[in-house]
Amino acid sequence: MLVGLALPAAARGQSDSDTASKILAMESVWNQAEEKGDARALSLIFDDAMIYVDEDGSVMTKTEFLAHAKESGGLQSLTTFIMSVHVYGDTAIVAGSYRAKGVDKGRPFQRNGRFMDIWARKKGNWVCVAAQATPVLH
Repeated sequence: MLVGLALPAAARGQSDSDTASKILAMESVWNQAEEKGDARALSLIFDDAMIYVDEDGSVMTKTEFLAHAKESGGLQSLTTFIMSVHVYGDTAIVAGSYRAKGVDKGRPFQRNGRFMDIWARKKGNWVCVAAQATPVLH
């Protein structure tokens, strides 16, 4: 699925709409990989210098996020919705909402929040370079 992302946009005649579709597909891959604790799949879509700001305000590097995703086997579902993608050349910003369900320390949880992910085209590939999650408290 990620193989087609290796060609530069100009070589494919890719419009902002096409780019937005590709980015949204990668967001979906992210959700599925995080649900499964698949650090390898996540590693393919994250830049090596990625910075992630979690719901609690903690900051993680790519390595720390991958370790967290791999060890947190309590995530049962991660759903994103109401997403918008804004493309600025070789940069794309995704803003949306999410709902995470799972079990943490034996207790079920459901978290709702908003997120912002920043993607950059590097060497012809789209990778996430920064992300943040903000809880929505009802």
